Amino acid sequence: MLTPSDKALVPFVSVDHMMQLIHHVGLPDMLRGLSTYIADDFARWEQFDKTPRVASHSAEGVIELMPTSDGETYGFKYVNGHPKNTSEGLQTVTAFGLLADVDTGYPVLLTEMTLLTALRTAATSALVAKALAPRGATTMAMIGNGAQSEFQSLAMMAIAGVTHVRLYDIDAGATAKCAHNLAGTGLTVTTCTSPEDAIEGAQILTTCTADKAHATILTDNMVGAGVHINAIGGDCPGKTEIAPGILTRGDIFVEYPPQTRIEGDIQQLPDDHPVTEIWQVLAGQAQGRTSDRQITIFDSVGFAIEDFSALRFVRDQVRNTAFFHPLDLLADPDDPRDLFGMLSRAKG
Repeated sequence: MLTPSDKALVPFVSVDHMMQLIHHVGLPDMLRGLSTYIADDFARWEQFDKTPRVASHSAEGVIELMPTSDGETYGFKYVNGHPKNTSEGLQTVTAFGLLADVDTGYPVLLTEMTLLTALRTAATSALVAKALAPRGATTMAMIGNGAQSEFQSLAMMAIAGVTHVRLYDIDAGATAKCAHNLAGTGLTVTTCTSPEDAIEGAQILTTCTADKAHATILTDNMVGAGVHINAIGGDCPGKTEIAPGILTRGDIFVEYPPQTRIEGDIQQLPDDHPVTEIWQVLAGQAQGRTSDRQITIFDSVGFAIEDFSALRFVRDQVRNTAFFHPLDLLADPDDPRDLFGMLSRAKG
């Protein structure tokens, strides 16, 4: 048996290690740290390779690859979205990701990203809400109380100053689950019996539903002036949450228009409908909220640069810790031209 060399070993962060890391750092600080890395990478947005994710669609869901590079480091995420999985005792979303050195092509990190995707999605939402929500916003309606809802709520508290969350889901059991999990976190939690009830008094409206269908979670008459909508459930062709009338009354902010026009709520609008790229707002190159009565909409579908930021953050956090396994992932023969010889010697 050949002993792997250091060059063969890649740090691998398992689900168990990710959970240990989160508890070690602390969930609020983890969310704030992720938002800082995302903001830093959005500030250098133009340095990145950008492409819509590569998606393989089926009737049941979608499997996607999300790659990007800043010229020095390459990253990608594998992620699926299968709404039916919950009824079978499976996660709707699972993911893993990788960072690699551009100069050599050698991976430098492999990690679970099911938990990390939930964290980075919430951190991105809260980062944007901090920039676009009405000044002094403290109450959020959380419509859709599945696996993402607690992360969204806690990120809004840690980053955007939210103190009160109003919960609604068509499945009352999901709402009860979310309320139970948020108990003792410092948030004031109200469970609601309708989406109309949930949005009462809320300055931030977050929609996060799972059905792969054109749905209208927020109808035009439900949304008045002066709110920020955080629409994160629509993330593939044929899946929407927001009535077109709301979209045409509001100012829409997106991550990457070529992807969002295919996958986001704006797939319901003409291809030339004006949108603002959120990185421009965060970098001070475009206006965000300009009046108290403005409706701002973050049509978020998730983008590879956010995952790149999350991978960078985890790489930096696990360095010189015990929160990873050295994984024997890469072949490293003594002579790089003699891969067969390495195989032969391993026979013993």
